[in-house]
Amino acid sequence: MSETHSTLVLPRTANQARGLARYCLEFLESPQPIGQATLERLEQFHLDSVGCGVSALALGANAPTVLRREALGSPAAAGTRGGICFGSAQPCAIEKAVAANASAVREWDSNGTNFGYDKAKGRTAGEFGHNDYYPVAIAAAREAGLDGDATLRVMLLIDEIRGRLAEVFALRKYAIDHVHHGTVACAAAYAAALGGTEDQIESAIGMAVAHYVPFRAIRAGHQLSDSKGASAALAAEAAVMSARRSLAGFVGPQDVFRNPLAIYRLNEPCPNGESPFDLELGVGGDAFAIHAMHFKLGLYEHQSAGALQSLVDLFTAQPELARDLDALHAIKVKIYEPAYSIIADPAKRSPTTRQSADHSLPYILAKTLLKARDAASRGVPVGWDSLMLLPEDYSNEAIRDPEIKRLIERIVIEHGGPAYDEKYPEGIPTSVAVEHAALGPLGGGLVNFPLGHARSDAARTAAVVNLKFDRLVAGAVDDPSTLRRRMQLAGKSPGEIAELYAFAIRCSTH
Repeated sequence: MSETHSTLVLPRTANQARGLARYCLEFLESPQPIGQATLERLEQFHLDSVGCGVSALALGANAPTVLRREALGSPAAAGTRGGICFGSAQPCAIEKAVAANASAVREWDSNGTNFGYDKAKGRTAGEFGHNDYYPVAIAAAREAGLDGDATLRVMLLIDEIRGRLAEVFALRKYAIDHVHHGTVACAAAYAAALGGTEDQIESAIGMAVAHYVPFRAIRAGHQLSDSKGASAALAAEAAVMSARRSLAGFVGPQDVFRNPLAIYRLNEPCPNGESPFDLELGVGGDAFAIHAMHFKLGLYEHQSAGALQSLVDLFTAQPELARDLDALHAIKVKIYEPAYSIIADPAKRSPTTRQSADHSLPYILAKTLLKARDAASRGVPVGWDSLMLLPEDYSNEAIRDPEIKRLIERIVIEHGGPAYDEKYPEGIPTSVAVEHAALGPLGGGLVNFPLGHARSDAARTAAVVNLKFDRLVAGAVDDPSTLRRRMQLAGKSPGEIAELYAFAIRCSTH
């Protein structure tokens, strides 16, 4: 294990599962100072996740509701404090509470995203991932009696491990779902937070890799199901079960990253029994993967953010565009791979479920155009604030709106070719051009770093993310600002962290 400034490297020639165990323990027990910018970004990602989770439960989203009901019906194991679900103080089975909370966080597909890309270090596997796993850290903190500052460290561990794995191993190449990186990270961080030994943490990682590998079958098909949204939740549940069993004495496989029959070497055979990658991890300062993670400014597949920014730019330059959508004769989009295959798939032109609509670039653009027209008719400036896509924009009624279909018929999406592909995943290269009856051809300029992207304006992004939180929790809680203060982790006592999610949520009757 070699030190480099505020990072350490677990070489491919070493037992990296053991190295991860040692890294987690040292990160929690012998901590180096973490930069303020890192802590602030972590707090913001956590707050954003809570806003998404509260909204999903308040509006009765199916998977989170089912998993929460299951958790509340599963008593806490003897000798534990148990976990708690969003909106309840009732102790229940820890892994069930984790699954319920992570499902709520992920349901809208609207919280943080990473693309697994660090060009400066040459780590460009480009695997996806999301900031879905903070409920694991809260559960560990409740069980271990951690304060808010220690809880932030557990959260950062999870984001760092899964974020760095995403940079060096592309699961999607082998039809494996990206949440597997989260399983590894959660198993390691949870076991370490509860005082596991190196042996026990390595065992937890080994179990997670050997027994719980999800395939991308959950994301295949013309119309997607609850499995897509709950994948991270079930991954987190498996991680906590693996960790708890290892802490109780169950022994899982060792040295799993170099195991020739585990997913890493099985898919990428390596000489001399090495793993396929070196793994560099942050230990202090601001040397963490979280700084390359992105915020979503509403409910949409993040790869559509460049197209949305293109529309915002068009409306800013030509406000009259939004007033008469009938004058828009054509909307032409150019986008990169893999976005072209994922969100511009011809099957996505006729979504029938919310899970499919929020991964349909034609639907996302059509709905945004309708919101722009509505804002213009009310004299409201057309920008990210007024175009923010929210849960109601994916209701059954919204999806069936005949105006959506008419607009989609005018949308043409093309693969932009090498000039676009080479800019991803560093950016989200997209252009939108329109043909207007009176104004002629407009737009077409390339957008690479839309607002919300890690390289976009941080202050403007934070302002829109905060507005998004307020809109998501409005009506679900008495006062969004009170909930915002409650979720501030730094300085919180162990007792406050233990009851962090036990606030009342009003559920919609609709």
